[in-house]
Amino acid sequence: MNIRWLIVLVLFIAGCSSHSTKQPEWDPTKPVQRALTWMPITDQAAKEWGVSPRVITAIIAVESGGNPTLVSKSNAVGLMQIKASTAGKDVYRHLGWGGQPSTSELKDPARNISIGTAYLSILEHGILAGIEDPQTMQYALLASYANGAGALLRTFSSDRKDAIDEINDLSPDEFYEYIAKNHPAPQAPRYLYKVSKALNAM
Repeated sequence: MNIRWLIVLVLFIAGCSSHSTKQPEWDPTKPVQRALTWMPITDQAAKEWGVSPRVITAIIAVESGGNPTLVSKSNAVGLMQIKASTAGKDVYRHLGWGGQPSTSELKDPARNISIGTAYLSILEHGILAGIEDPQTMQYALLASYANGAGALLRTFSSDRKDAIDEINDLSPDEFYEYIAKNHPAPQAPRYLYKVSKALNAM
């Protein structure tokens, strides 16, 4: 068994054992099928921003199950569950615009996917720039999309350059294992696990 899956499995079992009832295993089949219906929009955004359409689709499957009108308790909106005041504002700033997207804008599938994909690109070419291995970059992007790039880098070092250097010293599996053990957000390894399952289900 691949070491990262073993680590995630152990963490998942440990998490389940702390509850009185065992949580059912997440089945990505239906969420992925619904997410795939947005592929014409996803492909366009992927080309525009240089992001993998498969990664976008997997994020949609995990974040919203393909539901464009979903609004979370923390006010994350739409297919890619974008928070207007954080990711939305970052994308607007990158585009040279003021303010942030409205809830109605984020419920529009094309706008939501475009903004979510732009945010992934901003992360990759901004704060995460310098991560050399493509698979490690994908893991870093996913963890950063879910819980913030600052939290990810601080898991390694308070200095951005030192954190990137430490990440580059690890193989993708070692990076995945390190995040599973050390990320301050307990949901981070679970998120990586679910997105990986969604990618494998395509």
